[in-house]
This record gives sequence, structure tokens and C-alpha cells, in this order.
Amino acid sequence: MQILAVALGALLIALTLLDAFETIILPRRVERRVRFTRVYFLTTWRAWKNIAQRAPGVRGREGANRQDQLLSLFGPLALLGLLAIWALALVFGFALTQWGLGSRVHAANGTVHFAGDLYMSGTTFFTLGLGDITPISRAARFVTVAEVATGFTFLALIIGYLPVIFSRFSDRETEITLLDARAGSPPSAVELLRRLGPRDDGTALDAYLRDWERWTAELLESHLSYPMLAFFRSQHERQSWLATLTLILDTSALIVVGIGNDTGTFPARQARLTFAMARHTVGDLCQLLNAPPLLDTPDRLPPAELERLRDTLADAGLPLRDGADGDRQLTAIRALYEPYIAALARLALLALPGWFPDLASADDWETTAWQWERLDVVLAMREHEE
Repeated sequence: MQILAVALGALLIALTLLDAFETIILPRRVERRVRFTRVYFLTTWRAWKNIAQRAPGVRGREGANRQDQLLSLFGPLALLGLLAIWALALVFGFALTQWGLGSRVHAANGTVHFAGDLYMSGTTFFTLGLGDITPISRAARFVTVAEVATGFTFLALIIGYLPVIFSRFSDRETEITLLDARAGSPPSAVELLRRLGPRDDGTALDAYLRDWERWTAELLESHLSYPMLAFFRSQHERQSWLATLTLILDTSALIVVGIGNDTGTFPARQARLTFAMARHTVGDLCQLLNAPPLLDTPDRLPPAELERLRDTLADAGLPLRDGADGDRQLTAIRALYEPYIAALARLALLALPGWFPDLASADDWETTAWQWERLDVVLAMREHEE
């Protein structure tokens, strides 16, 4: 029984340290599917999502409802919960090891049961050093020293780990926030092209897509290294990392099919590179989050909407290549990513942006908590442009 307790305690310690190492330190994706951190986040997310979906759906002025507010709490709370589970598992594992070794410790009252081993393990792991229970055998002292070293290292890693997580989150959100004035709120491919494309010969749009190619690569790297970031929701309503990825894919798809203005057709090389990086990202994130692509979702751009898209772009001076070949190519390109973004949207309860801007909705920058009417802002900016 005692040998089994030591073996179980050592196994629990080893598995916990391995999981923490893979999550915090290992600089590459772990392909093993049965992994505690992965199972923990996906399981707790499903439970949290079910609770949030029962919350009232009444929206406030900024578009948030009780469901959105609850969902936004999950990422930080689940991260803190993971750290707590790791710490408790290590404390319990070392206590089980001490108990299996025969509780070879000295206590003031003279008797030590498993509860005493657990208490000593907790004070040792968190380096309190109270001294009311002390080891008296060589094996017990060795385990105590090992736990002190583990606890000190664990706490040091956590202190360095949390700033990295929130730094990656901040970097992701900064670029998303910049979309507000460029693509609307929520963002859409038509609005991005309408605002950037009419006066461009393709140079500025190429540079913009190059920036988003790098942002997408950084998103993939950070979310593979820190999967919990996928559950961190954006600080601003009507914005999300998934909506931004969808916008990048939609815009790149239109440029690859063929779009231009009076200066000619926009070059498509950078759009192809950006599309490849974004498609790589959504594919890997679906694999990481166990979200198989959905093939039976409603068409985001049915034929009638495609004609409307052509008309809208043409009115903006950005005609899209017409004809059956152009339609077939756009359909084929969309099939490469839309099942994946649909799966991620269903998993994370994130809204996908449409192809067209929401004309009834102002950009976030156009309103404040004290000014909800956008007309004065629009008139002032239009007068300034003239």
C-alpha cells in the first residue's frame, strides 16, 4: 500500500510538471491529443458556454448582453483555475509521497496522519517554512527539499508566465482595434475595400495585406503556444480575432479572383500569400481546439448576395471580375476556409462578419458614452475632407 502511494504520488507530480512544462515552456505545439490542459479548457468551456447561453439576451447601448459578459470572463478565470489545479495537484502528490514513506515527520502533538502530511506539503510548496511539522528521515527530507525547489520554480514560472499571456493578448487586440476606422464595426471585406481601394493603385493595399499576413502568423504562433488565448474575447464589442481572420480571408479571396479600379486590376501575389497564411491559421486552430470543419452551414454568399456584392463594389469604383469563371473561382476559394471559420465560430460562440457593412451601425470611434448620435461626427469629417 505504501509503495503504491509513493508511486501514485510520483506519477501525479511527474504528469503535472509535464503538463505545465508543455504549456508554459515548450516552444512548439504538442500533438498528443490526450493532454490535461487541452481537456480542461475544452470541458470547462462547454460547461461555461451552456451556462452563458441561458443568460438574458437584452443588449445594452454598446451591443453587449449578459451572455457576452459571462463569456468574456471565461478566459481569465479558466487560466487562474488551471494554475490552481496544477498547484493543488503538486501539493497532493508530494503529500501522498510523504504518507507512502510512512509519514516520517515530527509534529508538536506527536502524531501525524495524512492531513498532517498534506498540511506540511502545502507549507513547503508555498515556501512558508513554519516549522511546526518537520521531516526526520533522509527520504522525507529529500522529498521536502525537492518540493521546495519545485514550488519555488513553479511560482517563478507563473510570475513570468502571466505577463507573457496578457502581452500576447494585447498585441493581438491592438491590430484588431485598428480595423475600426478601416473596415467598420463589425468589419467587412466590402467596407475595407471601399475605404482603401478606390484611390489606390494596389501598393497601399499590398502593404496592408503584408501587415495582416504577419499578424496572422503571429496569431497562429501565439495561439498554438498558448491555446487559452482563443477563449480571451476582445475588449471592444463587435470585434474578435475570428472576425478579423474572416475579413482577411474574404478580402484576399476577392483580390485573388480579380478586383481593381481606374488604375487597373490590383496585383494578387500578396493576397495569395496572406490568404495562405490565414487559411493555415484557421486549419491549425480547428485541429488544436478539436473543431472539425462544418460543411452543412448556410451559404455566407448566395447567388443573389454575390450579385449585390458586385453591384456594391462597382458603385464604389472597384469592379469584381465577372463571368462564370470568376464565380466558380470565388466559390472554390471560399470552400477552402468557410467550413473552418464556421466551426471556430460555433465552438467559441463568436459572430462571423458579413460581406457587407452594417449601414445602421456606427463605427466604434464615431460614438462615445456621452454621444450616441453619429451625424455630427460624419458631417464634421466630411467637411474637413472637402
